Amino acid sequence: MVRSGLRMFLMAFDDLELVGEAVNGIEAVNLAEKLSPDVILMDLIMPTMDGLHATRQIHNKFPKINIIALTSFTEPQLIHDALDAGVSGYMYKDTSANELANAIRSVNSGNTIFSQEVAQSWVNQSSSSGSTFFKLTTREREVLSLMSIGKSNTEISEKLSLSLSTAKFHVSNILSKLNAHSRGEAVSIGLKNNLIN
Repeated sequence: MVRSGLRMFLMAFDDLELVGEAVNGIEAVNLAEKLSPDVILMDLIMPTMDGLHATRQIHNKFPKINIIALTSFTEPQLIHDALDAGVSGYMYKDTSANELANAIRSVNSGNTIFSQEVAQSWVNQSSSSGSTFFKLTTREREVLSLMSIGKSNTEISEKLSLSLSTAKFHVSNILSKLNAHSRGEAVSIGLKNNLIN
């Protein structure tokens, strides 16, 4: 998806406003400082400074800016590096307009989101080296998987036929067991430790 296509993509949504475009990582860092956007869509492969370095710099300087990696690559090492750099989401470039808009809204609300294909790629690669350190129940793993695609407590309760209070209880237990301070951190830990189905 080229930048011009992305621009047209986002214009279809009244609640989303494109405030800037960068051609490389250095420009992305400079624009982040100048414009202070809520969410950045970051290509990981760019000239001059790649998206990983730009993400790390922006995340360190402006931790309140949420960054979604938007890329064609799903190599597990690249996903891991992007998580370490500070992305709040990781989406394919061929993601539909509605999915991308929902991802932007989700990370802007404090969630972490990954396209299903990206999460599956990560799980497939690391299935033989699953973590035994974190002990989540089957139900907690189901809840964590739904959290990884940006589902709210209400949506989780509906999907799993649970009461809202039970869904909240599971989310609270997951954060406690993973020693995570946010849903996004829990998802990141879950992906890194093969806890997400």
